[in-house]
Amino acid sequence: MADENWERTVLEQLARDALDERRRARRWGILFRSLTFGFLLAALLAGLVLIGARERVCLEKCTALVEVRGELDAVGRASAERVIAGLQAAFKNSGTRGVVVRINSPGGSPVQAGQIHDEMRRLRSLHPDTPLYVVVEEIAASGGYYVAAAADRIYVDKASVIGSIGVIMEGFGFTGAMEKVGVERRVITAGENKAFLDPFEPVDPRQHTHVQGMLDDIHQQFIAAVKNGRGSRLKEQPGMFSGLVWNGKRAIELGLADGLGSLDYVAREVVKAEEVVDFTPEDNIAERVARRFGATLGGQIRMALRESWVPLR
Repeated sequence: MADENWERTVLEQLARDALDERRRARRWGILFRSLTFGFLLAALLAGLVLIGARERVCLEKCTALVEVRGELDAVGRASAERVIAGLQAAFKNSGTRGVVVRINSPGGSPVQAGQIHDEMRRLRSLHPDTPLYVVVEEIAASGGYYVAAAADRIYVDKASVIGSIGVIMEGFGFTGAMEKVGVERRVITAGENKAFLDPFEPVDPRQHTHVQGMLDDIHQQFIAAVKNGRGSRLKEQPGMFSGLVWNGKRAIELGLADGLGSLDYVAREVVKAEEVVDFTPEDNIAERVARRFGATLGGQIRMALRESWVPLR
């Protein structure tokens, strides 16, 4: 019996040792595969970073492009933060012979539009030898035109939509509907204007007057920016600053734009640098890949609550 127990013990120990060895080998295999994958991913991202950097640098001569696409707001692709970063990089680049801001925007926040406009003028004054042009695709209206007005010249398509030099504050009123369904509005405030423009209450004439004055002030800021940017080219007429829009051909006649031209035309015929290099931060390839892997997940979180009105739209 002792011999049999001894043999069984040895066999069990050998089996356990073999199992432990296989487990260790499997762990090392997983570790090596993980490290290999990590190194390959790091190399891929590094390569994409270099490719992205190379796409944004021209060593000799190029036309630098910055896109303003979509609604102007603080968290979107046409935010002042993104556009200004692109503008600064474009003007800083030693090979830049001219900067083109390509706009396709219906407007949005007057704050975002004003910040981009002011930075365009600042950079232009810091780099007097680098011209700044705007090329409008489908639309540069309201805040989009506010941005365009800061350029040396504005090029459009004959069918582009230009203008909407005005300010709007939107809302709804539900007082009649509430009376019909028998709903009572209950709100308690500290401060007589805290329930400012409550959609469930009739419009207070004093609050309406206050809002109208605020919008008029912003409107005058907009008009001043357009007049300052366009100068003697502007052929003022009734309705020009009323919020109306015009097609590109008519906008040229009114002095709201300077000529017909696409991005390629301006780069080739105006800047005299056919190579176009995109300096818009959003177009970085490495960032897109990193987001795919979740590396910038936090940066994708957007506000769930927004203001009920958006001027300059």
